[in-house]
Amino acid sequence: MPNHLAQETSPYLLQHALNPVAWYAWGPEPLDKAQREDKPIFLSIGYSACHWCHVMEHESFENEAIAAYLNQHFVSIKVDREERPDLDQIYMSAVQMLTGRGGWPLSVFLTPDLQPFFGGTYWPATARLGMPGFDQVLTAVVEAWQLRRPQAIRQAADLTARIANLEAVSAGGGELRSELLAQAERDLMQSFDPTWGGFGTAPKFPQPLSLQLALRLWRRTSHPQLLELVRTTLDRMRSGGIYDHLAGGFARYSVDERWLVPHFEKMLYDNALLADAYLDGYCDTGCEDYAVVVRETLDYLLRDMRDAHGGFHSAEDADSEGEEGKFYLWTPHEVVEVLGPAAAERFCYVYDVSHEGNFEQRNILHLPRTLEQCGRIKGWAVAELQAELRVSRQKLRAAREQRVRPGKDDKILVSWNALAIQALARAAGVVREPRYLEAATAAAEFLLDELQPERGHLLHSWCRGVARQAAFLDDYACLINALLSLHEAALAQKWLDQAICLADNMLARFHDPSGKGFYFTAGDHEQLIVRPKELHDSATPSGNSVAAAGLLRLARLCGRTDYWQAAEGALQAAVPLMRQSASASAQALSALDSYLDTSVTMQPG
Repeated sequence: MPNHLAQETSPYLLQHALNPVAWYAWGPEPLDKAQREDKPIFLSIGYSACHWCHVMEHESFENEAIAAYLNQHFVSIKVDREERPDLDQIYMSAVQMLTGRGGWPLSVFLTPDLQPFFGGTYWPATARLGMPGFDQVLTAVVEAWQLRRPQAIRQAADLTARIANLEAVSAGGGELRSELLAQAERDLMQSFDPTWGGFGTAPKFPQPLSLQLALRLWRRTSHPQLLELVRTTLDRMRSGGIYDHLAGGFARYSVDERWLVPHFEKMLYDNALLADAYLDGYCDTGCEDYAVVVRETLDYLLRDMRDAHGGFHSAEDADSEGEEGKFYLWTPHEVVEVLGPAAAERFCYVYDVSHEGNFEQRNILHLPRTLEQCGRIKGWAVAELQAELRVSRQKLRAAREQRVRPGKDDKILVSWNALAIQALARAAGVVREPRYLEAATAAAEFLLDELQPERGHLLHSWCRGVARQAAFLDDYACLINALLSLHEAALAQKWLDQAICLADNMLARFHDPSGKGFYFTAGDHEQLIVRPKELHDSATPSGNSVAAAGLLRLARLCGRTDYWQAAEGALQAAVPLMRQSASASAQALSALDSYLDTSVTMQPG
């Protein structure tokens, strides 16, 4: 029998609609129920492409005994983090304070007035490999609530105060000086992996914003090590298993330092941001391989992620048929069946397909050698090899399309779609593909028609004909930037006019009156335990840094000092973070580079 999620539109929530857990979506009904029945809330936050979210569902939320215990002692609320990033941000902070780490599924226990008192991420249904079982966790939480409630309430109040203090002090202040960019260069070089590219060790995330910052710094200083950082990383990623060599597009991250074994989910924002970064790489180096990656990645979005209405879907799962990565893996026998022995021999050598396998006895396609190296070793003519491999990839992709595809989250989010519009609009002229401009235009028109109930006011999410949820700062900021790029590409005044309208609304509803940047939620948003302010870049750029970048662009175009001053305030709020971490403030540092180039001409007075 369906639970309370059956009427939702989020694919992630609908995945849980038949669980025996009496799930509610976040809203007045379950919050009132918790108050009325004096029960703690079990808040579970995840997203549809999350592998461990699926695991915890199958192990615990489909378990009749665990579900009965949850239903007896808790009000259980399931949240799609992509629909409600405000809730995810607040309660992720709580779990990180409690445990020192975060992740999804996010599992948080709240008092009826929404203050967190305990939490974690994934727990197995029963104790395993040194991890407590979810059944044990639930029993301990119920005992604490029934027998030690004053302590639980004190811990909840303390945690809430710490979260509020974190939000208050996160926006600091400081002078906007070029020394911050010099410090960022040192930070990037210190964390750069010169062997495999990227930053840090495993697991390794692409960090396109840091790569774009490095290119900006290179243009400013001409320091060759910065360009080498970018080229090494772009080359290694496009050769690795994180890149889909048959259909284009990138997986979320690599579990190893070599970019070989991906976490196979594909996210819209990753591919939009990486296409944009490779586009910058192509512009600065002229390397045609980067232009190929741009085309293949954007073609993947147009072919596999585009909604019939013009927007772009959010994600593709890592799993298909219950196995992570199954859709993408190959054996030599499967390759021979499609290509025949001769072409298969060459393909398997180039893409490292072996009988031993490089992932659970099967193979992730990757390029351990360049085609020129393969040609020299094997005595193959490179031009002929390139032509044959192009045909082989097309045949294998067609064969792969006959497999069961990974599940897809087909909701359309304004901020992530804006990132795609930005990449498409920029790429249209650079790689001379008019259809990219057509797709960017169609997506922008869709967002403004379907997710703008009144001019200048946005909604956040659209799925299966239903638009919902008040938009957040990054929705406004990312769409402003996308519309400005569309204006530059199409030379159409309407895009500039709409960007100005959104910017005025963003200033009126999100701006901190103290001048320290922007809140993540509007002033008329649902009141939560704190009002978050987002400064850190994560997988996507922070709303404050994108807002600063867009307002600087608008200030140049319109000559409005109010835009310039608001951008300046947002950047000043991020100065402590810029000093602390270049990777966590890459978009703000890129905006600072732009600010320093224009601050003289935009001074008020």
